[in-house]
Amino acid sequence: MVIRSGLLTRAGFAHGFATRVGGVSAAPFDSLNLGRSVGDDLAAVEENHRRLARAIGYDVARLYETSQVHGAAVRAVAVGDDVARVRTVEADALVASGEGVAVGVRTADCIPVLVADEKTGRVAAIHAGWRGVVAGVVPRGIEALGAPAARLACAIGPCIRVASFEVGEDVAEQIQAVAREEDVIERGSVKPHVDLVRAVIAQLVAIGVGRSRIDDVGGDTFTDERRFFSYRRDGARSGRQLSVIVARG
Repeated sequence: MVIRSGLLTRAGFAHGFATRVGGVSAAPFDSLNLGRSVGDDLAAVEENHRRLARAIGYDVARLYETSQVHGAAVRAVAVGDDVARVRTVEADALVASGEGVAVGVRTADCIPVLVADEKTGRVAAIHAGWRGVVAGVVPRGIEALGAPAARLACAIGPCIRVASFEVGEDVAEQIQAVAREEDVIERGSVKPHVDLVRAVIAQLVAIGVGRSRIDDVGGDTFTDERRFFSYRRDGARSGRQLSVIVARG
């Protein structure tokens, strides 16, 4: 049901990258779909949320999500903020403070990035598709934590990997531009393939996160149909994974 980062675990943060396994949703959203707006039965989705909350260790009523739009806006949340209202906010990164406050991002190919500050207990959850990466959502989410980047622990979750991520030349060049000197384009086929994870790592390093403080847990959402949903593979029949991290007081 859940994949964990060794780095975040050692830092003492409850967190997890959900797979599609272990829920109650019927096909084609079988079985741990955590997206409420994909056409799945909402009662099943809510039960899936309860199961994930038990597996990771947070109060499902204190989980904050936003309306994700593939942009670079960041929303800060704290104890007492209205969960339903935050869900209507258009943002692709959440920063949380306060004991037990959980933040999560939904993905089905995009990159989920979970971040923790061991000193303050503050955390961030970032949804990074290629548009968000180009717009700078990752550095903006990191900067919103208000901590030196060098002390942060960052985990990258399951997402579409380079072998599966074929894009047009224009998109490839936009991503390459924000990855700076890191070469993220692979050629040799009709269209270029882009290593979006490498681009995100390059952005993290550029703002001061040490490579030893970045943990890529692996997993290709496109090729591993048994464990992951993939919008590129399944289109509207795809559910959503949820990646969650919980703040400490």
